[in-house]
Amino acid sequence: MDTFIQILIYIHATFGGIALLAGYIALSVKKGRFFHRKSGLVFYYSMLISSVTAMFVSVLPGHLSPFLFAIGIFSLYFVLTGNRALRFKYSNPNLTVDRWIAKIMILTGILMILLPLIVSRNVNVILFVFATLGIVFSLRDLKLYKDPKRLKSKWLKMHLGKTIGGYIAAATAFVVVNKLIPSFYGWFLPGIAGGMIIVFWTRKVSRHRRY
Repeated sequence: MDTFIQILIYIHATFGGIALLAGYIALSVKKGRFFHRKSGLVFYYSMLISSVTAMFVSVLPGHLSPFLFAIGIFSLYFVLTGNRALRFKYSNPNLTVDRWIAKIMILTGILMILLPLIVSRNVNVILFVFATLGIVFSLRDLKLYKDPKRLKSKWLKMHLGKTIGGYIAAATAFVVVNKLIPSFYGWFLPGIAGGMIIVFWTRKVSRHRRY
């Protein structure tokens, strides 16, 4: 069992590293072109593999960690919704899966906030912040899904924002695991920096579409 778990950890770390590199390329090259699309796909599938293996390890004996399992769902939410937003540029996409993803994130977010209170009677600041973000974004998703015209006009912003959010999750994991930033600051500083990048790109998209 220990060997099997170690292999899973290596798979998680390897694909997490690939996701970091591929995501950086996708952010750096011209959007919509060949290298952006290909590196974006590599990022997407690498993040899926890395997140799922981490979640699987977090439920195995000796490695049980509801905290890491919840963070895995949070990361998958952004990666999945960022990729699925590409479908919204077409008319009348089937939103059944998208609604379920949002609902699962909302439920997970509620549990991320309540379980630490129930178990230890303390607020886990990291889980609280991530849960709040996940719930807020998911509620916004559900609201958009009720307005097909607005959803179609927002697909690019959703794709950029959510995909960069997924990249922030990968970068945060890298920073925390390698202890590049001390204490709990490592959980938040990549998000602050990434949030600035999201604002930059969404404003750039808004200016471009205005003309």
